[in-house]
Amino acid sequence: MTGTNERIEGTFEQNLDSVLELSHRINANPELAFEEHETSASIIAALEDGGRFTVEEGVADLPTAFVASAGHGDLVFALCAEMDALPGIGHGCGHNVIAASAVGAALALAPYADELGLTVRVVGTPAEEKGTGKEIMVNRGVFDDTHAAMMVHPSLKDVVTPQLRASRSWQVTYTGRGGHASRPWNALNAGDATVVAQTAIGLLRQQLRDGVRVHHVVKEAGAAVNVIPDRAVTDCMIRCDTIAEVDEVWERVRRCFDAGAVATGTSVEYSALPSIYREFRHDPDLAPLFEQNAKAIGRTFPDYPDTMFGSTDMGNVSLRIPAIHPMLSFDLPPEDGNHTAAFAIAAARPEGDRFVHDAGLAMALTIAHAAQTDSVRTRLLT
Repeated sequence: MTGTNERIEGTFEQNLDSVLELSHRINANPELAFEEHETSASIIAALEDGGRFTVEEGVADLPTAFVASAGHGDLVFALCAEMDALPGIGHGCGHNVIAASAVGAALALAPYADELGLTVRVVGTPAEEKGTGKEIMVNRGVFDDTHAAMMVHPSLKDVVTPQLRASRSWQVTYTGRGGHASRPWNALNAGDATVVAQTAIGLLRQQLRDGVRVHHVVKEAGAAVNVIPDRAVTDCMIRCDTIAEVDEVWERVRRCFDAGAVATGTSVEYSALPSIYREFRHDPDLAPLFEQNAKAIGRTFPDYPDTMFGSTDMGNVSLRIPAIHPMLSFDLPPEDGNHTAAFAIAAARPEGDRFVHDAGLAMALTIAHAAQTDSVRTRLLT
């Protein structure tokens, strides 16, 4: 296996400059969920320029989603390339380096795919930040003939098996009766309903299990101080260890929103937002292989007391097929972590480049390792 690793690493290094250029280009042109047209085209071009990939675009009826394949082996591995950015702060979650590392790994493996009995796929997955594109792709069969999938995510820690949690979101709309603020007695204040609901949720939190998170943001609650608002809109997200627990907690949180309507005499409507992030299940064979290969190229994995991160629709994939989602770090202060403008800047600078190198090479070596380990290969194919 050493000889194969050396050839894969050599090919990876040959492609690294172009892969880093891809990362920087994506970072400089951030696109939001389901709108990643330039990003998707850039990734596809990088793979087609490699000369070994055939590409199917618009998979799952999603215009920016794609599957690029190389090799004809019976063991099919997917490298997931996330593409979307965050409103206002661009690639503050580092999706540019996630996509580039997937491309780097795929280009390094492609020349040896048939030799290893592999079909290597890069799956362009839109709308991770909002809309859970992978959930749509899973449900529409994109991963049905794939044996395993992986990606690596940037963070401030190096963790092989992070705790990635389930979440779901709802929109809550109150409708009241507007009026002049100087004569409010005939009005029904929809903005007040949000205050009552938030207060009730704050009190509910002491009754929730440790680790349960209830996030909410008031998106609309009036436009002028001298007008009683007749409409208010709140988005609410609940994050728990499993999607079943999310749904259980929502029933309690919903009653808090009901209380806002009861207290103010307004009406309330609920709509589920199209974002469902399921819990992540780390594959017990692929995770230690990744750790071994990442350590071989210089990464270390400290025993952190806290390895709880956010949510990802890669969890939706992991409940369907074997998958891993390790974290590799940027060396930044805590205040410059994920979902900040500082993290977006770092993703196109040396920290981001280091991530692309280490994550891409570690994934390539891990897939080759799995393909040549009889027990792992047999289990994945079974």
